[in-house]
Amino acid sequence: MPITGKHLIAGEWTQANPPWFSSIDPRTKAAGAAVFADAGEAEVDRAVSAAAEAFAETRNYPAEKRAEFLETVAAEIEALGDELLQTCDAESGLGLPRLTGERGRTTGQLRAFAAHIREGSYVDAIIDTALPERQPAPRPDIRRMLIPIGPVAVFAPNNFPLAFSVAGGDSASAFAAGCPVIAKGHPSHPATSELVAQAIARAIEKCGFPRGFFSLVQGAGIEVGQMLVKHPKLAAVGFTGSLRGGRAIFDTAAARPTPIPVYGEMGSINPVVILPDALATRHDALVSAIAGSVTLGSGQFCTNPGLILLLDAPAAQAFVRDVAGAMQAQAPGILLNAGVETSLQQRVSHTLGKAAVMLVAGGEVAHSDGFCYANTVLQTSAAAFLADPDLQEEHFGPVTLFVMCESRAQMNAVIAALAGNLTATIHASDAELESASDLFDRLREISGRLILNGVPTGVEVVHAMQHGGPYPAASMPNSTSVGMTAIQRFLRPVAYQNMPDALLPDALKNGNPLGIWRIVDNVHTRDAIG
Repeated sequence: MPITGKHLIAGEWTQANPPWFSSIDPRTKAAGAAVFADAGEAEVDRAVSAAAEAFAETRNYPAEKRAEFLETVAAEIEALGDELLQTCDAESGLGLPRLTGERGRTTGQLRAFAAHIREGSYVDAIIDTALPERQPAPRPDIRRMLIPIGPVAVFAPNNFPLAFSVAGGDSASAFAAGCPVIAKGHPSHPATSELVAQAIARAIEKCGFPRGFFSLVQGAGIEVGQMLVKHPKLAAVGFTGSLRGGRAIFDTAAARPTPIPVYGEMGSINPVVILPDALATRHDALVSAIAGSVTLGSGQFCTNPGLILLLDAPAAQAFVRDVAGAMQAQAPGILLNAGVETSLQQRVSHTLGKAAVMLVAGGEVAHSDGFCYANTVLQTSAAAFLADPDLQEEHFGPVTLFVMCESRAQMNAVIAALAGNLTATIHASDAELESASDLFDRLREISGRLILNGVPTGVEVVHAMQHGGPYPAASMPNSTSVGMTAIQRFLRPVAYQNMPDALLPDALKNGNPLGIWRIVDNVHTRDAIG
């Protein structure tokens, strides 16, 4: 099916407003062939209303039916073949090798969620059986489990056009929970979004799901997203993007007559602490690791190491110069779009306008036919950093800021002043591990993932992954947007009291027909209740 430039609303391709925007090839700045329109209020209403109607059916679907759907979506995405990769490359400039891997991550996490819900214990079934003889009052029979929350809006980001986008982690986890999805495509890659939507639509038909289980709306401005979040039948939002965009969505959702949760992953500078002995013994390896991590994907990862703390010394100053040299030796990469380039230029210029910040390397738009910014290293003192919270603002691109600390006490003060982050990293030698433990204890309070002797870029899609953190890294610090536990965002608990077995969901019945792990009277077990 060719690219239509239309919205997919509950199985129908529609376009009420005139088309006006196209994707832009970030390598050449040439407009894509397809032209797209902003969704109108009526289209958004139909999408969310159809999702609510679908939810009345899908909320009771067994795990096997949902798992088969997830696997079918994965297969249909793979069936798009090279067309998907080439279209995505033209819209993102990320390159076929990177996008091939990202497609694998997209389909892999869909299949991983299928396996997760088949196992079944994700419903977190807890049973406290009745104690009729308890004194001074009997205890009723109480049984609790997680159930799907309802229609979910998913906002696609610009930096992961497949793995975090229309069929990415937010959609996969919502689908797995049994929640319909209305995806808001990112205007940087609308054709990619439409191709993936076509694959999901085919999976819906093959699996016999209600067509309202998925819709795609496009739009280049903020109005479409605002209409979506305000819709009274929407139950939750999944968002990956900037702090400004995420906070606007969060505030809109909170201002509704019925507020809804927004699971936003919004911004992080991912502090890296390098201790002196590690620096002395692994200097060259650390130069390569830090330079490679800062410039990976042109610095357009949410886990980019944007802040590096060192104890000031000649060796530390030499390290900053060597990292700058290693980054300058790499050709600047392509940025995702004009907005990223402009925002980065403005942000770096703003930072360099501060007297206490020194430019070590880069700091300018690179000469290129496409969107491009020089690999950039900035440096300041811990005292200046502590005096100016503005220095914690993210530079989304191949930029890092070194903060030179006069003492461990000053380094501790910098850590204490940090806002929330997705990750925090320490490089330490074996002899420094004891002191690293104290630092990790401090960094734990401002981050979601702690890393020893590694780099923050690279996020594994596994059960144990935590991709979230205290605000502003995420709007909900007790959740993750990556890994199988991400499904919990789109589930809510409900308890059944004194309910006869016949009226209970299978997960809570005495016989445990699903064979799942449950907590029964404080004991983890798969056994039936006798």
